[in-house]
Amino acid sequence: MIVLILLCVAQLTYLQLIANNRLANDPRNTRAALRDINRPRGPIITADGVVLARSVPSADSTEFRYQREYPEGGLFAEVVGYQSFVFGNTGVEKTYNNALVGREADLQLDNLGDLTSGSDGTGAVVLSLRADVQREAAAALGLQRGSIVVVDLTTGAIVALYSTPTYDPNPLAGHNSLEVQQAFKSLTDDPNKPNLPRAFRELYAPGSAFKPVTASVAIDDAIATPTEPVYPVLRQLDLPQTDAVLGNFGGQACGGDLAESLRASCNTTFGQIGLDLGDKFISGMRKFGIGTIPPLDIYPGAIASIGPAPGSFQLNQPLFAFAGIGQGDVATTPLQMALVAAAIGNGGVIMQPHVGAEIRNSNNKVVRKIANTPWRTATSATTAQALNTMMLAVVESGTGTAAKIEGVRVAGKTGTAQADGGSSHAWFIGFAPADAPRYAISVIVERGGSLGSEATGGRVAAPIAARVLKVALGK
Repeated sequence: MIVLILLCVAQLTYLQLIANNRLANDPRNTRAALRDINRPRGPIITADGVVLARSVPSADSTEFRYQREYPEGGLFAEVVGYQSFVFGNTGVEKTYNNALVGREADLQLDNLGDLTSGSDGTGAVVLSLRADVQREAAAALGLQRGSIVVVDLTTGAIVALYSTPTYDPNPLAGHNSLEVQQAFKSLTDDPNKPNLPRAFRELYAPGSAFKPVTASVAIDDAIATPTEPVYPVLRQLDLPQTDAVLGNFGGQACGGDLAESLRASCNTTFGQIGLDLGDKFISGMRKFGIGTIPPLDIYPGAIASIGPAPGSFQLNQPLFAFAGIGQGDVATTPLQMALVAAAIGNGGVIMQPHVGAEIRNSNNKVVRKIANTPWRTATSATTAQALNTMMLAVVESGTGTAAKIEGVRVAGKTGTAQADGGSSHAWFIGFAPADAPRYAISVIVERGGSLGSEATGGRVAAPIAARVLKVALGK
């Protein structure tokens, strides 16, 4: 009997203390959703005052008192997520759940009047996203599959985060369990994956948009400077350990110093740099966040971008040449590529990305601001400034001229990334204004969008970036 009692105590202790957080956050555990479904829930609002989620009195005859609504439908679905009594919460609805239902300590202290009166105090979550920039991102992508991420590079606050295709979260917040399950099944069965938050949970080869990382690591590791060495003008680079070659886009011949090679997006130069860096390339990538998970406040969070395996250079040297041009073993999320641009624009420092801006009480008083916190130091301020100048030349006279904005100097890099099973992806990353950087952006149009095999990053993604940055900058 004593042994059995001790076993029961041990099991209860394990469940309450050790496994508590895991069990509470398990997506199969609906108790948390059921606990909160019948209490008031505060709104989720954009930085420019647009309501993205709200609770209204339930109009149906079920036992639920409130119905969660998403007035903007799919425009903010991958950020806001949904509240479902069947499948639990996702997105901001999950991350900031305690604030929305008034359980945060700051809110409870501030809502003492509600406690004494017996009413349920709630909190409002104000996001850093702007509805005007988000709408422009959606309009710019149109029906093309892809993602756009805009970040305030000085703070890490995300201003726009949009992917297409998207989905309407309203059916998932319904009160008829059968209808909710059918809506969820139709999403998960859809081969286009409309409920996949592509911007931070899908990996793509970044192609030449990755070359600023390669250039930065080369400068930091004294492999090259913007002006030395001068790389030979080649049409293709012979790869070691194989009979294969690495060719330039369109079979063109190019070379020159690092700055000219970036402006012309010369594969042979950057393939050679990947070989010259060897295993040091991996640690340099990691400084930019490749191989680590960005700490994003959208449940279930971002996934890690990837690069070559540590210590693999001697056995797989050609893959490091391909890594130099953002192909081969390199795969990144659109969010990660926005952070690459942000690092260069912010003097080498990547701020922790976040969509939450502040928490307000039911009287609209700010009770907590989401902190702006440095995440990683990707490169030195000197190297970042050198890349700023080099990326400015890409837009002024290189492959990214379609990203120009009248009256604003834009720094950027295009990418046309080969992908298995179809046309290449079109990329653009950059920041503006180049002389006083404020916003970083990444754009990917999957499979070249409407241009298909004729697409390049310069033709497809660069003009989209310019269009969205204009709105962000008030132009």
